[in-house]
Amino acid sequence: MTEGLNLDYTLFIPEFLLGGLAVLIVALDLYAPRMRKMWLSYVAAAGLAVTAGVSLAWVDKQSDFAHIISIDNYTTYFRVFFMATGAVVCLASGKLVEDKLRHPGEYYALIILSTIGAIGMAASRELMTAYLSLELLSFSLYVLVSYAKFDKRSNEAGLKYMLLGAFASAMFLYGLSLIYGITGSTYYSEISAALADKGAHDYDFAMLMGLVLIIAGLGFKVAAVPFHMWTPDAYEGAPVAITAYLSTTSKAAGFALLLRLFSGAFEVVHDDWSWMIAGMAAATMLLGNLVALQQRNIKRLMAYSSIGQVGYMLMGVAGLSHDTASALVLHLTGYMITNMALFIVIIVWVHMNESEEIADFKGMRERAPLLAGVLAGALFSLAGLPPFAGFVTKFILFQAATNEGYFWLAAIGVVTSVISLYYYLQVMREVFVSKPDDGSQPLGVPLVMQGLAVALMLGVFFVGLYPRPLYDAVDNATAFLFL
Repeated sequence: MTEGLNLDYTLFIPEFLLGGLAVLIVALDLYAPRMRKMWLSYVAAAGLAVTAGVSLAWVDKQSDFAHIISIDNYTTYFRVFFMATGAVVCLASGKLVEDKLRHPGEYYALIILSTIGAIGMAASRELMTAYLSLELLSFSLYVLVSYAKFDKRSNEAGLKYMLLGAFASAMFLYGLSLIYGITGSTYYSEISAALADKGAHDYDFAMLMGLVLIIAGLGFKVAAVPFHMWTPDAYEGAPVAITAYLSTTSKAAGFALLLRLFSGAFEVVHDDWSWMIAGMAAATMLLGNLVALQQRNIKRLMAYSSIGQVGYMLMGVAGLSHDTASALVLHLTGYMITNMALFIVIIVWVHMNESEEIADFKGMRERAPLLAGVLAGALFSLAGLPPFAGFVTKFILFQAATNEGYFWLAAIGVVTSVISLYYYLQVMREVFVSKPDDGSQPLGVPLVMQGLAVALMLGVFFVGLYPRPLYDAVDNATAFLFL
């Protein structure tokens, strides 16, 4: 059965290291003195950073494990991407988690395990492997969203997310079964070959239904309209650091799987599904940005903002090509850096002021000028203004979509970007114009959070002013999708 298959387990060294790190964190949590629990965030972040460095050993190498996992530059890029995001979230969680959780080690272990699932989604070349990876990520997130177990909102958010997520997973799995029934295989390459065969057109309806169910299942994971209903409640109820994690790794993993799956298995029937993705992109951009105008809670605002960003990214899937895939991953990376910078500010402010209402951001300029500056830069980047990352990544993405014939989608993207500027400015009005309450004192922002905020904002400027190195890395990674 294994004859001719590559069963080199050394390809999974980074994942083995992550698994060992998760076990180590739990063990330290159980046996380390209570006063040292704060150090768990540093251990987790350091372990993720070191493992990301180890992953670079596979740059410019191409191999696979039993034809189900591909180890190439695309996998390596997302290995580093997901580990870096996890490290930032662990550092940002430190003080908050220590104050509110009895055993924070489980929290960090779940972040690490979800990172393994996200990597598997990017690396999979076979349907069941992709599904299992998706479930590993999803189940970790279900627990993390409801981790503030004494908060009714967190419990409600976790329950809604789990129930709707189970329904979406069932649709995705049923879609996979239809595709398997049509093609007789779960391997991406064999599915592509079977669908390219003219005989496969005898099963047009079943194939279409399989694609619809797969798109619906993955649409839920990335929070695309009309599968976005879980997002505002999950964002609002989850601990703030997990809200940041949902808005980055969860979405990035979904798009990493979308690109690998649709380029590897369904590119030959592009015309049969591109119109669905294009319609979802338009609806997602419009609904996300329009509903965000009415939000007064910062976490719900960011939920609808992230939905709007998903609409932009779906353009890269609708016009699937090497150029659009590169543009999508570039925008995803810029968005991740920007969003994490913004959420560092939100985490600090919410933790110190015990309020998530936008109106309570008043006076940040006087009380925490560094945070106010980072927040302004991040919001301008999300709106797509120069010289921030969001401008250049959106420009490249819209140009790539236009080159593939989706000028109308790019036009909607430009209009909705202008709309988004309005609700971002509403936040900035509170930060820079509204005066703080009488007696408000300057905030003492932890040095770790200050360092993260500054480093991430420098990343936003770097991508916005000199995107060439990042674009070259992304373009090289996505080239492996179309070999």
